[in-house]
Amino acid sequence: MPRASASAVAGRYGDALKIRIAALPADGAANDELIRFLAERLQIPRSAITITVGLSSRRKTVVISGIETAAAIHLLED
Repeated sequence: MPRASASAVAGRYGDALKIRIAALPADGAANDELIRFLAERLQIPRSAITITVGLSSRRKTVVISGIETAAAIHLLED
């Protein structure tokens, strides 16, 4: 099963960011880890992050409230 040793941004992937997740994709653990990782990196509450598309797939669409897109990308790519 795919799993990274640590959650981290792996760079751009087309029009998206590729994020490696250190959790197994079972029982929602990878989704929970993605939300935790994004909240920590962006310094926002977990409740501000919603996975809107792709709950059970590798490619996801995430809506993040309370931060501009450009600022979020900048924080994630640093």
